[in-house]
Amino acid sequence: MTGTTRSSEGLDARRKRLLFRCWHRGTREMDLILGRFADAEIGNLSDAELGELETLLDVNDPDLYAAITADKVLPAGVTGALFARIKAFPIPERDA
Repeated sequence: MTGTTRSSEGLDARRKRLLFRCWHRGTREMDLILGRFADAEIGNLSDAELGELETLLDVNDPDLYAAITADKVLPAGVTGALFARIKAFPIPERDA
């Protein structure tokens, strides 16, 4: 997969902006992790969860990737329930 599989049609401006930001992080690994999560979940996130996502998107890619792979601990104010959902989000198997 090389990019979003979800249309932004029907999303409000905040969700459209967050979907775009999730797919345009600067590192391909974070694009795939956050982009896939956003494709699947952006339409269902509450306002509070959208706020958590905005906070996570302010963390630089190397630190966020290290936290997702458990190589670094981020401050508690950054890593809430949404962060745990992103970490647990399944990564599809690559086609052989």
